[in-house]
Amino acid sequence: MSIPDRPTSAPVWRTTTALAAGTTVGVVLLAVGLVARRADVALLGLPALLSATWGRTRRPEGLVTVAVAPEPEAPAGTLGARLRITSPPGVETVSVRVVGPANLTAERTLAVTGTTEREIAVSTRSVRTGPQPSYRVDHAAYGPEGVEEQVPSTTVGPPLLVLPRPVTLGRVPLASRLRGLAGPHTSRRPGEGSELRDVDAFRPGDTVRRVDWRATARRSPALDTLYVRRTFGTAEATVVLVLDSRDEVGADLATWGGVGFRRPDEATSLDLARHAAASVAQVVLDAGDRVALDDLGQLRRPVRPGGGRRHLRRVLHGLALARPVGDPSTRLRPPQVPAGSAVYLFSTLLDDEAPRLARQWHDAGHVVVVVDTLPPVAVTDADRRVVLAWQITRREREDRVDVLRAAGVDVVRWLPDTRTDAGRTEPDARGALEMAARRHERRLARAPRAGRGGAR
Repeated sequence: MSIPDRPTSAPVWRTTTALAAGTTVGVVLLAVGLVARRADVALLGLPALLSATWGRTRRPEGLVTVAVAPEPEAPAGTLGARLRITSPPGVETVSVRVVGPANLTAERTLAVTGTTEREIAVSTRSVRTGPQPSYRVDHAAYGPEGVEEQVPSTTVGPPLLVLPRPVTLGRVPLASRLRGLAGPHTSRRPGEGSELRDVDAFRPGDTVRRVDWRATARRSPALDTLYVRRTFGTAEATVVLVLDSRDEVGADLATWGGVGFRRPDEATSLDLARHAAASVAQVVLDAGDRVALDDLGQLRRPVRPGGGRRHLRRVLHGLALARPVGDPSTRLRPPQVPAGSAVYLFSTLLDDEAPRLARQWHDAGHVVVVVDTLPPVAVTDADRRVVLAWQITRREREDRVDVLRAAGVDVVRWLPDTRTDAGRTEPDARGALEMAARRHERRLARAPRAGRGGAR
């Protein structure tokens, strides 16, 4: 749980104008009633006096505190937190104002009479991913009848981790070589599976339950030779997600030099890369295959290949924690990946490092897909020299993409969804992945080999 940030002066209880107003109204009505000999008018002043007296004598003891704690079960793509309000005896109401990203504000007044602790769940969709600033909470408390008021104070929680939100994809290219003894794909080696390989005479190593009695009766009426049905074994593919976190740029060219303010409602290149990698990981893991994660920006132990829903959560956490650290470094050799794996490289392609590694993986026999995660650049209000620099950079990027495609590497552009600003794929990105999967299948069909894979 977070420790609330205290204001410079500790909050104290102070008397509001409700005390003076209630006392004045009550005394005036009593005086008018006595002078005019009107008992009904005098009785009207009693509630105001009693209310002011009750509120003054029942002054709360202690202070109301608000703590902001991360929500561990927050959905991906959501900035979730829990507000824990602790109030001492005597407090009746607490007014809370929560300020989130892009100055989104929500206000609420809570009745806390008879309770000492209360929790409120707060969540909002976030275009940005990774560590993000937490909510700011302004709160004030009031005693009975509003006579006593706690000085308003502000609490800011610790940074919250926003996981990337996977989106639904169709078919994606998979590894060219299958691994393991079980999986969702049919391999080219004999084993336990559903696709028939051949029917042959019983040999050492065959099991009795594989005996095909109809084929035996047809081919060997004397039953001196047993015939068994052999099938192709199943296996799984391995996909390695390589995130290029060496830089993080947005749509505004003025912020590329590390200055300026990035809008919290616009996704950066790293946000798009996280969403794209999470989407590929989800479709691969849902198919029963294995996924690994590596980072070009940091020399740390990668996330080893694994499968299942828990492994997807592990991959999402690894993606959310990836961020630029220091100056971009140059690798002497590409990260090691399992033999025959499919490699997905998520990069802005602003330098030659990522394309060089992609070509090395491709030359080593891996299926390589480069996902371009540079967001659409806005040059409307940019300086003329900045626009000229961007035009040169854009031409260099186009040359790198052409070189990769000429070498046989698939390049896919990933764009944010303008309807929800939430890193969802445009139809072009999904269609490009499906076309790459079909091309990969055609290449495998023309050149079959042992242990070949395919596409989902």
